[in-house]
Amino acid sequence: MQISNIVKPAAVRAFPQVGSKKRLFQDMAELAGQAYGVDPSVTLDALQERESLGPTGVGNGVALPHARLHGLPSVAGVFVKLEKPLDFDAVDRQPVDLVFALLAPKGSGVDHLKALALVSRTLRDADLRDKLRANNDAAALHAILSSGPGVQAA
Repeated sequence: MQISNIVKPAAVRAFPQVGSKKRLFQDMAELAGQAYGVDPSVTLDALQERESLGPTGVGNGVALPHARLHGLPSVAGVFVKLEKPLDFDAVDRQPVDLVFALLAPKGSGVDHLKALALVSRTLRDADLRDKLRANNDAAALHAILSSGPGVQAA
């Protein structure tokens, strides 16, 4: 599995400023709707429900919100780079500027976990994070994400 199999170029954006986590999730749900044909309101509800269980800010300016959706054919991702970092209640208390939302079909089990591990491992790479932060072009951001490691099937 590769990041390029998870996130379409149409689901990658740089946003100049987002005022709140809720607004970010709304924007990401709209992107998911455009890229994958999922209902933005259902996606928004699922992301907010998961976030209410505990913040998904994993540190180093990265957040990995995730949700399971009915009707989604496969694991899909939405990546947003924020030009102005947002408070995300991250584990290291640092604001977040790189957000990768992972959406999975209900009952996807292992595929969802493998994809989450791949995205997490990819965004732990400090050089890759620096390259993402140095770019605002969606195509360049997608190419940088896609250059990260893959995962072999077990």
